[in-house]
Amino acid sequence: MTPHVSIDPSILYFGTPVVLVSTIGADGRPNLAPISSVFWLGHTAVIGLGRRSRTLANLAETGQCVLNLPSVHQVGAVDRLALTTGNDPVSARKRAVGYRYEPDKFGRAGVTPAESTTVAPSRVAECPVHLEATVTHIHALGGSDGGTAAVELTVTHVHVEESLKVAGTANRIDPDRWRPLIMSFQQFYGLGDRVRPSTLSSIAEEWYR
Repeated sequence: MTPHVSIDPSILYFGTPVVLVSTIGADGRPNLAPISSVFWLGHTAVIGLGRRSRTLANLAETGQCVLNLPSVHQVGAVDRLALTTGNDPVSARKRAVGYRYEPDKFGRAGVTPAESTTVAPSRVAECPVHLEATVTHIHALGGSDGGTAAVELTVTHVHVEESLKVAGTANRIDPDRWRPLIMSFQQFYGLGDRVRPSTLSSIAEEWYR
């Protein structure tokens, strides 16, 4: 057995899916932001954001978003949004590490806006999965000066590429076809092959509905 040691990492990004969050502000301006703090329970999604981010401000103002899930094939689009912000002026802290204001995030990423079904923000047409959602609650984390927030969302509509569905089913995603883009300690990764079948797979997915 390999011995363990005590460490104090500055971040704990052990690996989560990348999400392109599309929002609009009260003034109607769209924004698109890459994040990698997200998890789901049933049809509830929770995302983590900086409290001073344009995405959080838009969610507080309009209460709607689309969680666009890129595959490994959209890594270039995601990376083109790195070091950009929808806030003008750019904060001194972000400016010091190279961030710049970008008013056209869709154009910068080189992706195509597509009309949503239940919310106002646009979907990213190139992403294989779109989860339209509304804000249920915004939970402030950290101190009163800056800090982060956990945003609780209710997923209202799901769009997926036809090729991702399990053949012969109406609502099931084939995990062997879905290859999410993963962020782990500031680096991009994709999924490898399935390690082994899970015992939990003996339970029909509809049981969770």
